[in-house]
Amino acid sequence: MPLSAFALILLAGIIHAGWNIAAKKANGDVRFSFQTSVFNMLIWAPVGITLGWNVVPGWGLTEWGFVVLSGVLHIFYFIVLLRGYRRSDLTVVYPLARGSGPLLSSLAAVLFLGERISAVGVAGIAGVVGGVFLVAGGLKLWRKAHDPVQRERVVKGIRYGVLTGGFIAAYTVTDSYAVKFLAMSPILLDYFGNLVRMVLLAPVALKDRATTARMWRAQWKYALLVAAVSPVSYVLVLYAVQQAPISHVAPAREVSMLFAALIGGHLLREGDRLLRLLGALFIAAGVVALALG
Repeated sequence: MPLSAFALILLAGIIHAGWNIAAKKANGDVRFSFQTSVFNMLIWAPVGITLGWNVVPGWGLTEWGFVVLSGVLHIFYFIVLLRGYRRSDLTVVYPLARGSGPLLSSLAAVLFLGERISAVGVAGIAGVVGGVFLVAGGLKLWRKAHDPVQRERVVKGIRYGVLTGGFIAAYTVTDSYAVKFLAMSPILLDYFGNLVRMVLLAPVALKDRATTARMWRAQWKYALLVAAVSPVSYVLVLYAVQQAPISHVAPAREVSMLFAALIGGHLLREGDRLLRLLGALFIAAGVVALALG
């Protein structure tokens, strides 16, 4: 992996961890996602219009097909993730989703896109996935299996976590193919994909306008922050994909879990600091291995 791509991933990881903390504080649902999409459209309109003025008119069915597919996959990812959060614990669903996503992305890149990965790269993927598991709570997940109620929640969490990871892998491979093989602009792909997401979310968000308006007034600061910085983190990843194999970039994205673990343990005073730190170290070692391999 080129150092330039590695640097992009590190910067994206810091930004990703930051906006996820803001989203967590917002405690929103589909309405929050719709509000974020609206702010995203408005904030980044000058960039989207400037870069797309001479480019977008030249897009054909293939390019627009990838834009729509990207938007749809991101929507399904978000819906499944939220449903998992409602039926299980966030500490089960999120890490499993983030851990299985890059694993499946790397497998798809190797099997279908002809990429190759070295033994060091495989060890790096294992380090990232293992670190995510430790951040999620490690063996404490299995202790919950002795309680029937907790067991059911854990099983549901595993199912929704892996399914969410499947959608993460799907949109990662789709978007990566678009920017790597179709030479589409990462910025334009993300911007117009957001427009697709906004259109698809609108009917649900506007079904109960009174509740939506109330939640928008309470969450607008968090939505504004997420809309302003979240596209930056993902676009940086797509630029990294143009320079390095998807099978390396996708797992390396989980460096954001490292920053989230450290921030959560130190600033937010969350529990299991030693376990989270150990998991963060595994993630860091895995990312370094991916950079080398």
